Amino acid sequence: MEAAFRVLEILENADGPMSGEYISNELSISRSAVWKHVKELQAIGYDISASQSEGYRLTKKSNRLLPYEVHKNLRTTVFGKKMRYFESTPSTIAVAKEMCGSEDPAKLHGMVIIAEEQTGGVGRMGRVWVSPTGGIWITIILKPRIPVDHVFMVTMAGAVAVARAIRKEFDLGALIKWPNDIYIGDKKVAGLLLELSAEADNIHYCILGIGVDANISPHELTSSVTGSVTSISAEVGHDVDRASLLARLLKEFESRYNLIESQEYDTVIREWKSLSCTIDQHVRISTLKNTFEGVAIDIDEFGALIIRKDDGRVERVIAGDCAHT
Repeated sequence: MEAAFRVLEILENADGPMSGEYISNELSISRSAVWKHVKELQAIGYDISASQSEGYRLTKKSNRLLPYEVHKNLRTTVFGKKMRYFESTPSTIAVAKEMCGSEDPAKLHGMVIIAEEQTGGVGRMGRVWVSPTGGIWITIILKPRIPVDHVFMVTMAGAVAVARAIRKEFDLGALIKWPNDIYIGDKKVAGLLLELSAEADNIHYCILGIGVDANISPHELTSSVTGSVTSISAEVGHDVDRASLLARLLKEFESRYNLIESQEYDTVIREWKSLSCTIDQHVRISTLKNTFEGVAIDIDEFGALIIRKDDGRVERVIAGDCAHT
């Protein structure tokens, strides 16, 4: 598709229709090759009109989350410079694991796997991660240079990035619900899932899955999701530019990730707290061992939620479900 995107670039920069002859001369390809590349672009969603008298004109860009579109807006140093794109895949996390099993994870650092839809997406504790067309379903491969006991900071940095990106792109009051969800009001709009491969103190790699309900009707999500959900398009009243949002998200994440690799944990923790809708809330915590209620009073540098239980005792929760009550 690389040649097809060179044709697209010419059409994007044109003030009007461009003749096949002009494009063929610019790219040193035949006119029949130009026609073939136009057909390829049309097949992935670009509206391109064609006439013998005027030539080719781009009338509408594709609404797919194509790497070409993301890269036009991308302002990162590493994250997202390498991408793999799927129209459909069971799970971007599964793709990332497979890649890390066959290639050097250090060379894959910053790789972003994108899917238009996931047919077998999995969230925390094996729950279904509903991933229809219209969302942002990605996994980022990382080779962190941080102590393994601080690896949850990657999720914290990612959560801050998602919330900030939504706020900056759409002026929506996105907040973080511990441990890894993004809410607008009382409805979930995004979630994160971190998986780790490590041995003792050595992190082989970690993969961060991020799902954002972007251009999706909430009705498509509620049948398989517990709790209230929303989407960005439902909040703003129209479809949004997913490529621009993803580019912003990756930039926000890279800047926070660089902070945690520099061991500036407090900076990220403070920002996480400033965006938290869980701190100071009365919550119900469900872990594998028990369920209890109390007030969330803090989060520590390892990502644990600090709860003052209703009986007055303070408990540190590393993992579990958190419901605001």
